[in-house]
Amino acid sequence: MQSSKDSLKDITLLVTHYNRSSSLERLLDSFSHLGFVFGDIVISDDGSRKEHLDKVHLLADKFNARLVTTPVNKGLGNNINKGQDSVVTPYTLYIQEDFVPQSTFLTHLLDGYRIMKDDECWDLISFYAYEKYPYSKPYKLGFSERVFKAAPWFTNNLKFYVYSDHPHLRKSSFLQDIGRYVENRNVDITEMQMSLLFIKRGGRSLMYDDHYALLEQVNSQTEPSTAAHRISWLSPNSNPNVFKIVRLVYSKYKFLKLNMQLVLR
Repeated sequence: MQSSKDSLKDITLLVTHYNRSSSLERLLDSFSHLGFVFGDIVISDDGSRKEHLDKVHLLADKFNARLVTTPVNKGLGNNINKGQDSVVTPYTLYIQEDFVPQSTFLTHLLDGYRIMKDDECWDLISFYAYEKYPYSKPYKLGFSERVFKAAPWFTNNLKFYVYSDHPHLRKSSFLQDIGRYVENRNVDITEMQMSLLFIKRGGRSLMYDDHYALLEQVNSQTEPSTAAHRISWLSPNSNPNVFKIVRLVYSKYKFLKLNMQLVLR
């Protein structure tokens, strides 16, 4: 069996970055302190301001990483595409700069790597999620398969997120096997369009069951999330009954819309 160090040589750490150089430094320091030695590190920057980009250049030198840049902000889709295009190892660990790996992550990352190497049917393995995938089937080593249920009586909207932008290990041929990320769209649309494409192309994914145990997402006041602001439908003074009705109506509308998008893709 390969050692941990040998196994990680097959994996490139791909980090997307935009105006959060201190978060990026925290992420790279954490991997280093935990003993991760990747085959390569690629930092894909999306047109950060000069003060952040200057620091990213220093971090690239410090951690022996390759930096790919763009002169202007082009959005998450372009940032992932150009970063993935630069990867030369067989596998990619994709992660955004605001995550912090925990001490248990190395063990389960290596489990995921060996699963993908032993059985090439898997396109990606996720290690973090806001919510548990609604339709899953236990696999092994604490992982479960996300099973897309196309039948209309499986009405949980989360079923469409067989793919997620949260940290995951994937084949580096992902863009060739599944397709490229849509560009010049907001974060939510970029992620949703990739998930629908993943379903249409027959992609298969696993999810680590204890999905909060391996990584922590950390956003500070000085470097808050750069994702588009999402409107909260429930203010402290809103009517809970009205909210429930609006949420139900929107949920059904979104379910029908995603089904139509999937059929028409």
